[in-house]
Amino acid sequence: MTTQIQFSGSPRFFLSAGTFFMLAVFFGFLLVSYMFLRHLRAGLNKKEDTTGRPALAGETAFAAASVQAVIQKLREQERELERLRNVERERAQRTERLTDAVTRNMPTGLIVVGANSLVNLSNPAAEAALGVGALQYRRYTDLLGTDSALAELVGACLRQGQTFQRQEIDHRTAAGETRHLGVTISPVSMVEGKATGALCLMSDLTELTALQRQMRLKESLASLGEMSAGIAHEFKNSLATLCAYAQLIQQQSVSSDVAENAGKILSEARSLTHVVTEFLRFARPMELEGELLAMAPLVERVVAEGREIFPGVIFSSAGEFTDVAGDEGLLRQALLNLVRNAAEATLAQRAGTAPGTGTEKSDSPGFKPGGRVEVLGTIEDLAGRRMQRLGVRDDGPGIPAEDLSKVFLPFYTTKTSGTGLGLAIVQKIAVQHGGSAEAQNRPEGGAELILWLPAPTA
Repeated sequence: MTTQIQFSGSPRFFLSAGTFFMLAVFFGFLLVSYMFLRHLRAGLNKKEDTTGRPALAGETAFAAASVQAVIQKLREQERELERLRNVERERAQRTERLTDAVTRNMPTGLIVVGANSLVNLSNPAAEAALGVGALQYRRYTDLLGTDSALAELVGACLRQGQTFQRQEIDHRTAAGETRHLGVTISPVSMVEGKATGALCLMSDLTELTALQRQMRLKESLASLGEMSAGIAHEFKNSLATLCAYAQLIQQQSVSSDVAENAGKILSEARSLTHVVTEFLRFARPMELEGELLAMAPLVERVVAEGREIFPGVIFSSAGEFTDVAGDEGLLRQALLNLVRNAAEATLAQRAGTAPGTGTEKSDSPGFKPGGRVEVLGTIEDLAGRRMQRLGVRDDGPGIPAEDLSKVFLPFYTTKTSGTGLGLAIVQKIAVQHGGSAEAQNRPEGGAELILWLPAPTA
């Protein structure tokens, strides 16, 4: 039987008992849920936030607190990221400063050339080796010159990606000085078969090369002396015997023709004896009596001797002279040999003969007066060493270019009566004193023979 319920004062609604029960349960659930939520909000209003901030009333306050917590967390993370960025920035700056200090102070020259041919990086050692300042952001071909051996190697590296290890080249600076460089060149990196740049390391080997050359010259002169001294001595003995027999024939001969021929033999034998004597003097080891010499009075003394020997030549001296540690007798001989060679050259130029023919005198037919010989002194830096430079200049015909490197070799001469040992002795004396000798032609005419001697540090 179904129970029916009627609501008075309204249209009639009749509900079954089951339906009424379901509605009661539903409304009861809603009531319980509402009471629970109120209780929960009340607890939240009384409870403080775990971060130390008091909780805000209401659902809006709760949401705002959550957003604020997120914002606070983001700010903390942002501060941490900024700290990490500062650490990395400082680390990068320290690395950059270290790299710059290493590059700037390293004794090896460094240049980095980009694919656009501009120098992107360089250091003072490279500028010193190349004799050029302010290398960066300039084309390497403008700095080195298109005909430079170093420019050719850098170009080959950029174009073809070639690597060159321990190459030795000669580089001529803008001031005209020749530097001997040791270089290693390699690509910075390769991208699609092309070099992104060229890394060039270089060392100035000029001083080392000069010392090696000097040592080789010393060794070769010593070997030559040891090898030839014995031979020359025996040769001189044979010549002495030959002279004695020629002189005996000349004295005992009843025929004038025989006596004349014996005299010619004697004259030639004596000439050969002179050559052998000079060669023995050259080959004999030199013993230096080292003392500190003032070069100015020594030069004046040699110039005065030149005036006496060659009255038709105008001698002079000028420039800067310092003290040199050496043997006075040997240095005087070296300077006198240079002065004599210069005077003979300028006299031969005016007499129209070859030097050493015996006609280069002021009373010779066709002689033109006015020959000049000057000894010019300067103090210069040569391969990192302070040197006294003594240049003996003349206004003669000069030296053929192909002979400039030969004039100081033993037995090399263009004179018909010369032994070819005068300038070789100069070179030997120079080497014994730690110096060197060289020859060059002057742009205005004539030649200059140069004697380099180590000078004390100022």
